[in-house]
Amino acid sequence: MTPLARVLIAVLAIAMLASACTSTSSPNPDPPTGAEPSIDVPTSPEVVPVPENGPGSALAALERLCTIVPPDLEGGSEVPAEGPTPPAIAEVMGELEQIRGFGFSANVVAEPVTQQDIAEGYREYIETYYPEEFYARRGLAWQTIGVIPQGTNIRDELLEYGSTQVIGYYDTVTGELVFLGQKDPTPLERVTLAHELTHAIDDQRFGLEKVDVLGAECREEELQATLGLVEGNATFFMLRWAQTFLTVEEQIELSAEAAAQQPPPSDIPPFIDEMQQWPYTAGLRFVTALEGDGGLEAIDSAFLDMPVSSEQVLHPERYPNDVPTPVDVPDLASELGAGWEDLDVQPVGEIWLDVALGLRLDGLDASEASAGWDGGIYRAWSDGDRVAIVLATAWDSERDAEEFAAGMQRWVTAGETPGEVLTPGGTSVRVLFATDAETLGALESATA
Repeated sequence: MTPLARVLIAVLAIAMLASACTSTSSPNPDPPTGAEPSIDVPTSPEVVPVPENGPGSALAALERLCTIVPPDLEGGSEVPAEGPTPPAIAEVMGELEQIRGFGFSANVVAEPVTQQDIAEGYREYIETYYPEEFYARRGLAWQTIGVIPQGTNIRDELLEYGSTQVIGYYDTVTGELVFLGQKDPTPLERVTLAHELTHAIDDQRFGLEKVDVLGAECREEELQATLGLVEGNATFFMLRWAQTFLTVEEQIELSAEAAAQQPPPSDIPPFIDEMQQWPYTAGLRFVTALEGDGGLEAIDSAFLDMPVSSEQVLHPERYPNDVPTPVDVPDLASELGAGWEDLDVQPVGEIWLDVALGLRLDGLDASEASAGWDGGIYRAWSDGDRVAIVLATAWDSERDAEEFAAGMQRWVTAGETPGEVLTPGGTSVRVLFATDAETLGALESATA
C-alpha cells in the first residue's frame, strides 16, 4: 500500500537517501542518576514465561474473541492474469527486476485507477476483513486506555484513511495491483507503481499471504513487525528505482507533482494515523540496515525469517535473536463481579507503546520510555458500559521497567480516564485502566 504522504517524504528524501536512511534507533541511554519513579501502589509480579494458550490465559481469550474472516488462500486468484502488460508497466517491471535481484515469475495484473476506485476497493476490503463487532469492542478498549477519543469508530477511521491517504495497493490473495495513474503514467504514478510492483515480486518469490494470516489470527504485534519488513522493503526499492531510473528532470517533476497532490488535512485520530504510517518509515530504516550489513541477500533472508516484533524493526541490531518474553493477564472476570466478561485482548509491542506515549509525552521521552520492551499484552473486560483493562508488560532490565513506569505514570496523569501504574516488580510492569473510579478500585482489588 502506498500512502500519498509517505510518497512525498520519499521523494524529498531521494537526494539525501545515503545519509537520511542509514540511521537506526539507538539503545536507550542511561537515565539521570536518581530518576526513580515514586509510585505508592501495589507491585507488579515478576514476569515468568507463560503457556501460549493455557486455559484462562489472555491468548486463549483472544482466540475466542477473534472473529476476523480468514483469507481464501485455496480458492485461487479471482483476477484473470491475461492479455499483454501495458508497455509503461512492463518497463517499470523490467527495471525493478534489475535492482531487486530476481525476476517476476508470473504476469502481474496492474490496473491504473482513480482515487475513487481506490477508495471503493479499500472499503470492500475493510468491510470484508474488519468485522464491525470486533472493532467496536476494540474501540471501547482503546477509548478506555485513552489512545483514541471517546466515540471513535476504528473501522470508520480506517475507511477514511484508505479513502484519502492511499494511492495504490497490492492484493496478496488475488494478485491484483492497482495504482493511481493512467496508461501513460507520470513520474509520481510510476513511483507508486514501483512500490506496488515490489510487493508483487516479493509475493511471487516469498508468499506474502502470511501477512493476511497473521491479521486473521489477530496476532497484532507479529503483524506489525511483518508489515514493517514488507512496506519498508517496498519503500526501499521504490526509492532505489527512482534514484536509478528517473532523470533529474523527472525527479523535480515528481517532487512538484507529489506536493500538488497532497491529500486534505486529516482528522483521523493521531494514534490510528501513526500506526498506519509507521511501517513505511521505521520499516525503511530496518531494510536499509539489513542491506547495509549483508546486501540483497540479507533482505531476502528476512523474508524467509520474518521479524516477530516491532522492537526488531525499530532496532535492527536486535533482529533476529531478541525475541519477546511471553506475558499473560489471567481472567479476572469473576473477581470483578457478576456480569463481567472478556471484551478484548491485544498483544502490545514497542511501537504501540511508543505511539501511545507520544500522544501526551515528548517524542523522545516516549521512545525512551518504550525502549527496552520485551513483551506485552492487554486484556479488557466489560459489564455493560463499564470497562476494566490490565496491560501487562515485560522489560529487558529493571531500569527499563522503571523508566516505562515513570513515563506511563506521567501519561496517565495527563489523561482524563482513570488509570493506575503498579510499582514495577523486577522486569514487569502492569497498568490498570477503567471507565470510572469505582471500576478502577474494583480492578485494583482484583489484581492485588
